[in-house]
Formats: sequence, C-alpha cells, structure tokens
Amino acid sequence: MKKLEELEDDLIDIAIAEDLGDGDHTSLSTIPHDEQGKAHLIIKQDGILCGISVALKVFEKIDKNLKVDVFLQDGAKVKKGDIAFEVSGNVISILQAERLVLNFMQRLSGVATQTHIYAEKIADLHTKVLDTRKTTPGLRLLEKQAVKIGGGKNHRIGLFDMILIKDNHVDFAGGIKNAILAAQKYCKEKGKNLDIEIETRNLDEIRQAMEVGGIKRIMLDNFDLEMTKKAVELIGGKYETESSGGITLETLRDYALTGVDYISVGALTHQIKSLDMSLKAI
Repeated sequence: MKKLEELEDDLIDIAIAEDLGDGDHTSLSTIPHDEQGKAHLIIKQDGILCGISVALKVFEKIDKNLKVDVFLQDGAKVKKGDIAFEVSGNVISILQAERLVLNFMQRLSGVATQTHIYAEKIADLHTKVLDTRKTTPGLRLLEKQAVKIGGGKNHRIGLFDMILIKDNHVDFAGGIKNAILAAQKYCKEKGKNLDIEIETRNLDEIRQAMEVGGIKRIMLDNFDLEMTKKAVELIGGKYETESSGGITLETLRDYALTGVDYISVGALTHQIKSLDMSLKAI
C-alpha cells in the first residue's frame, strides 16, 4: 500500500497529464512566454480549508520556480473573501496549475467542511463520527485525510486493514458464529493482527457475536433509536459499538445520545458540495 505522499504524487501526475495533454495552447498562444505575475486564492464560501499541501505540490510539479506564500493552513475556518495563498512567477505556469489546484482544494475542503458540520453536532458527547469506503476512486486517502482535518475519525482505509464481517459474509458463511470463527482462524493461519468487526441486524445476532467473542466492535446496522438503546445496554461496554445505516445530520445527535461509540456516515465523502473558491490574477 502506498503512503499518502506517494499517492499524492501519482494523482498529481495523472491530473497534469489529463489536463495539459500536449500543451496549454490557450495560454501559450495569448501570453508572452516570459510574462511574470501574481494570483491569489479567494475563498467564496464559509467552511473548513483543506488541500493546501496538495496545491503546493501541483505548483512545484508544474514549475519549481513558482513562489507560494501561504496565509491559511489546512483545517482553518475560512469565510467568504479570505485569501488562502498568493502565488507568483511565470504566468503561463500559474494558469496551467489553476484548475488542478482548484479541483483538489474545492473537493477536499468540501469533505472537511461537511465532516466539521457533523462532528460539531456531537462534539460534547462521547460518540465519534466515522467515514466509510464510499469515496472517490483514487482519492480515498486524500478524502479520508480531509475527514480527519474536519474533525471526524477514519474507519478502515480499505479491505486490507481490518476485518469487517457484513451481512452478506454472515449469510454466505452460514451464520454469525461460523463467520467470526473463520475470521479468527484465518488471522491465526496468515499471521495477521487485524481487528474484527461484526455487523449485526438484531439483538439475537448481537448475543451470538458476544457468545463467540474475540471481536473488537459490533456494528448495529439499520437499528432504530429504541433498538440502538437496547443494543448498547446489552453490549454493556464489553465491545466497541458502531451505528450505521441511514443516519442523517438531523438524527445524528439522537443516536449519539444512546451511548454508541461510533456513528459511520457515508455522506461525509459521497454527498458533499465542493467549497467554492477561485484563483484570480492580482
């Protein structure tokens, strides 16, 4: 698995190749090749800033001689009219980087802003908001980093860093007990030190999971509020608990008040609105 920094480099290389092709013919045909200038990034909506580190890499890959003065860092609360940074140097280089920088920063700032809204809703409670694997292909690590910057917590990164036994696994394995025991056996045989989470659909499945044991977390899938309260009471802190399925911003706090440890929300990354911003010449 590549590290975040390596992934960023690969993504930026792909983005540049995708956008530039054999050249920015508009800029090359209208701007003198040695023209120098400045531009700044203007925030056009209130939110949480994210993507500065990616933007700096885009500028560097486009033209190492571009100079960027950063005024606001990732995680900053921004408002309409704020200036995040100023870039100076070759005008053609600035124009070539413009859309790439905006595409990354608008998307990641949107994720961070959305996450912040959810996290703030329950900031005074024990419960933490988790992301999911419902991410943009290729951008997962960046989007999950944006979730953390927005105040949320990361669930598993992919299929490789945790065992999450979902309903289909349970059904194909022949039940809760079979699935958990098989996962435990697999980890032992393969020498894998992986946490095991089991998805449950009712109180009986929770009892079955607790009887087997050897798990880290129990997911309460599509439980209503009353069932969630009963489930948390039944589990009694012996295992971590996670509510999942159809929980909205409006119902988030009610679920958190049941005492559940985590609430996973796919909307943090797959139902977001990019934060509006623009790169304008000075």
